[in-house]
Amino acid sequence: MVVVSSVRDYINRMLQDISGMKVLILDSQTVSVVSVVYSQSELLQKQVFLVELVDSISMSKESMSHLKAVYFLRPTSENIQHFKRQLAKPRFGEYNLFFSNMLNTTQLHILADSDEHEVVQQVQEFFADFVALDPYHFTLNTPSNHMYMLPAVVDPPKLQTYCDRIVDGIAAIFLALKRRPVIRYSRTSDIAKRIAHEASKLMYQQESGLFDFRRTEISPLLLVIDRRDDPVTPLLNQWTYQAMVHELIGIKDNKVDLGNVGKDQQQEVVLSSEQDAFFKANMYENFGDIGMSIKRMVDDFQQVAKSNQNIQTIEDMAKFVDNYPEYRKMQGNVSKHVTLVTEMSKIVEERKLMLVSQTEQELACNGGQGAAFEAVTNLLNNESVSDMDRLRLVMLYALRYEKESPVQLMQLFNKLASRSPKYKPGLVQFLLKQAGVDRRTGDLYGNRDILNIARNMARGLKGVENVYTQHQPLLFQTMESITKGRLRDLDYPFVGNHFQQGRPQEVVIFIVGGTTYEESRSVALQNSLNSGIRFILGGSTLLNSKRFLKDLEEAQRIARSSTGVV
Repeated sequence: MVVVSSVRDYINRMLQDISGMKVLILDSQTVSVVSVVYSQSELLQKQVFLVELVDSISMSKESMSHLKAVYFLRPTSENIQHFKRQLAKPRFGEYNLFFSNMLNTTQLHILADSDEHEVVQQVQEFFADFVALDPYHFTLNTPSNHMYMLPAVVDPPKLQTYCDRIVDGIAAIFLALKRRPVIRYSRTSDIAKRIAHEASKLMYQQESGLFDFRRTEISPLLLVIDRRDDPVTPLLNQWTYQAMVHELIGIKDNKVDLGNVGKDQQQEVVLSSEQDAFFKANMYENFGDIGMSIKRMVDDFQQVAKSNQNIQTIEDMAKFVDNYPEYRKMQGNVSKHVTLVTEMSKIVEERKLMLVSQTEQELACNGGQGAAFEAVTNLLNNESVSDMDRLRLVMLYALRYEKESPVQLMQLFNKLASRSPKYKPGLVQFLLKQAGVDRRTGDLYGNRDILNIARNMARGLKGVENVYTQHQPLLFQTMESITKGRLRDLDYPFVGNHFQQGRPQEVVIFIVGGTTYEESRSVALQNSLNSGIRFILGGSTLLNSKRFLKDLEEAQRIARSSTGVV
């Protein structure tokens, strides 16, 4: 089962059993859950003629008794109160209520007491409490994502809300999978440990009946890890299609805002592997290959356009009208991908990203501290390099050589401060405090573990196919260790007395702090090998370097104001 189809199944079940014209009422989070897996035209086919947000529909007084209301909401106290107010003066013919996660008894009582007019037809729990971006990749769009970086001494009240949202999302994934997992977590992370223990308490104690599915031979594995174990991946420039679009332009819930790009363009375009065959075929391809694929797509389109110009008989005309919707769709697709690639080429040229990225990849993958220092210094002096790229280069250097060259590191800090007026002092040091070598679980640079050292030497001798995509996220090593049964208990302890018997067939890896598209590509490629294990990747949010740095800045600001230190 893949995460996209499980959410689609839930929404199908919600809509197809209720006949007649419908209004679909969502909240600010379930609107993302629905929009990534269901298009507007598909909703229309299910006779949904209106989609509203639960907080804005409260403002309207107009009666619409000809419509049946289908509510799909997260089970929050705010949503329960909204619904209670709307039931006091019913506007719709009937009310069907679906929640994306478990309701508690108090909430059920409130709902029952509110239905004085007896218009509620059903109340159900459909466990689609996550945003299914791709078949093996989901996110939770968790607000205040910087929370995971705050030191334990700060522990603001919002941290519990943050953890609760993640535990809810993880619970929904396993309820949708109809499995109860064995749980492991990253040893050096307090927040990963906290979430793993709270998820275990929910699944094995508080709601053990709900999670008591037919036992499979081997339980699936939930591995909760911390973004700070691999701070390198979200700092790198990307060179494969989906990851690159997110890094340079930005993707939100599988949509790209082209408002600032070119003229006469659609403001927002959908970039989904479920709805766009070209994107599905090319989302993991290198930027150079994408150019060739787009050229072929343009050539195909021109052939179709040419045949459409040659209309001479009534039959030709009828054929053109029949094929016109497909033609328009093809035209829109060509225009979308050409626009994206043109814009990204422009940004690559303006920011000299090929030059910058070569050094980034060297810092992430290879040793050689002297050459790295020289390369970073040269780029800091280069007027064409943007402030953000300078900051990332110094961060990548600091993460790699924090113990080896403190003097040269200070020189880079000083140069960065003098060259980048927007640079916030202490940010690189805060990153090292958060995600330095002493704080990480796992072998990020492949230089601790004898097997990894040997593998890196072999790779160095063999050479790399593409200097821009030689980096592999730490997640790749983690999946390899799980596949070979080598994930160390010391680094990733089990929660409670539930241990793994044999190799799991299903693994959900959840990254507290967020995932990247480079990691979701790794998961998709790993799954395509058919190793007998299916991996699903989830995270609190979806990162690019801009978002990662924003979270880092916000955590630094709060930590400073709370403790008076960096």
